[in-house]
Amino acid sequence: MSTHAAARAIDLSKTYGEGDTTVHALAGVSADFARGEFTAIMGPSGSGKSTLMHCLAGLDVASSGSVLIGDTELTTLSDKDMTALRRDRIGFVFQAFNLVPTLTALENITLPLDIAGRTPDASWLDNVLTRLGLNDRLDHRPGELSGGQQQRVACARALAGQPEIIFGDEPTGNLDSKSSGEVLAILRAAVDEFGQTVVIVTHDPRAAAYADRVVFLADGQIVDELREPTADSVLDTMKRLDEPASGTGVNAAV
Repeated sequence: MSTHAAARAIDLSKTYGEGDTTVHALAGVSADFARGEFTAIMGPSGSGKSTLMHCLAGLDVASSGSVLIGDTELTTLSDKDMTALRRDRIGFVFQAFNLVPTLTALENITLPLDIAGRTPDASWLDNVLTRLGLNDRLDHRPGELSGGQQQRVACARALAGQPEIIFGDEPTGNLDSKSSGEVLAILRAAVDEFGQTVVIVTHDPRAAAYADRVVFLADGQIVDELREPTADSVLDTMKRLDEPASGTGVNAAV
């Protein structure tokens, strides 16, 4: 396995607005996200966690600093090349599932590959569908599936193209606790069984406990990290960050 990071932020800053209304969503964040590892990004509301993930995934552009996916520097890419990178090398799992209602589960799963003109690896796709328990739901449209089943379809879509890294933006935010556990177990298995790299933003300590590592943001800076987290250790750290004197930011790297 390659030792270099699947994704890397280097002195990343993101500001919105001007003058008195300026908001510093990210204030010089540097962090590595190791290959074959599950990382959760957490922090209080407004801490910059979603902005960080969106910049890493090429969905937003940083005001300054660098983002790399593997050895590719995102800030140098044209719009066309950025679109191709997101399509071919990154998988996404969103809170709102983002499935096309008129397509079957299988058509939704293979849609990004179809758009790219790529044929799915049959054995890989079969393995993913079996692991996610979707083989008897492939002809169903999203409206005929439960929330948990829809998010499993979204996970399969993210995995189908064998991306270098999968990003999840509150992937269990719309699910009950049972469905949340199923989806998190799938993301955990994607790392352990498929060798994928997974990075999620979450506010749920139980979700973060599935990760190998939790990175905590406050006021646009990385202020702490945990390895081998438990729900209790994550909750304790979050409580500390919510206190008025949260300390100064320190950047984290693997």
